[in-house]
Amino acid sequence: MVTITLKPLQHRNEECIGLYFANNSSINKIVKKQQGVRWSHTQRCWYLPLNDDAYQAFKKCIHSIAKLDITALRQYLQKKQLLAATAPPQPATGPAKNKAGTKAVGNTAPVATLRQIKMITKLSTANLEQLQLFTEMLQLKAYSTSTIKTYRNELLQLLQTIGQTAVQTLTVAQIKRYMVFAMKEQHITENTAHSRLNALKFYYEQVLGREKFFWDIPRPKKAFKLPKVISEEKIIKGLLAVENMKHRTVLLLAYSAGLRVSEVVSLLVTDVNSDRMQLAINGAKGKKDRVVNLSQAILPLLREYYKSYQPKHWLFEGQDKNKHYSTRSAQIIFNDAYKKLGLPSQCSFHSLRHSFATHLLENGTDISYIQQLLGHNDIKTTLRYTQITNKDIGKIESPLDRILRKKGS
Repeated sequence: MVTITLKPLQHRNEECIGLYFANNSSINKIVKKQQGVRWSHTQRCWYLPLNDDAYQAFKKCIHSIAKLDITALRQYLQKKQLLAATAPPQPATGPAKNKAGTKAVGNTAPVATLRQIKMITKLSTANLEQLQLFTEMLQLKAYSTSTIKTYRNELLQLLQTIGQTAVQTLTVAQIKRYMVFAMKEQHITENTAHSRLNALKFYYEQVLGREKFFWDIPRPKKAFKLPKVISEEKIIKGLLAVENMKHRTVLLLAYSAGLRVSEVVSLLVTDVNSDRMQLAINGAKGKKDRVVNLSQAILPLLREYYKSYQPKHWLFEGQDKNKHYSTRSAQIIFNDAYKKLGLPSQCSFHSLRHSFATHLLENGTDISYIQQLLGHNDIKTTLRYTQITNKDIGKIESPLDRILRKKGS
């Protein structure tokens, strides 16, 4: 009896099952007639969609004339399911479906990309289990979803590199060599290197319980970059030119209170207190709540916006009324608003927050109040703005200007 080996296959950006068997004309004729089965010239094999309906239909028609070897497919699906189990929690969206709308084989995660398929097949089951323990520990310690996602991806980079080597057996010397490889060959930045070291430190010390495991691993010196600030004139020119009321309100509110993009899009209707002229920022970075001032100038726009859009829960609703406006959408409307003003490419939505702090400082606001409004734990973070303010530095005359002024006089 002919054996048909079923293996995972990525074809035309879709997850499929590749069918591999010795050339046999009678088997070829039967396989060719099966619904959903197609021939790939690039892969040189027959294939069918990776979903339970297609698999069961093929199995039923072929079982009497061929034996199916699903070892590779089963291993792939087990790894994929384990990898999905380590992902940060996401809102429930119903059973995973492929483009055809049918359930995936074994109710596994949604369709994977080519990169994910290569990654899954390269990782050992033991290392995926360690990734699951790592993610569970982060969740038990109540780390934020964004931090879990970042740390998980950083550990995955190491797991991809070491392949079948057990991650818990790596020594300090091996971790050092890996970080050198990541910086020299993968060209990761200093900030990414710090993030990766933080993730690995958490795994080895918090999950495996190896105290002081990272004491002998040096950290790269971080580049000191000043915040990108937009002038008051361009702030107003850019924001007032936005025609869409919702977009204009998002941007003006973010600048007026120095909000992060994640903070402004996740505001609730009830977070606006017009009686006390305050905005409540709940669960911000570091899981901290704070209260900021509500601008007198923004209140009429907010009321006009509320009458027009009638938001129920989130102040800025997304297309799905049950979800808030996405951070990506907010960043796009910022880029659209300012691309005509000739701003440097480094400017982003976060530049509104930097500009808010700098403009307050230039207008004489005490640095400790600015720290409180921005929600900074360390005053050193806020003191960065003293290096870019024009309040005092702008009064200093260049020696060249002084010389030429004297010569002209």
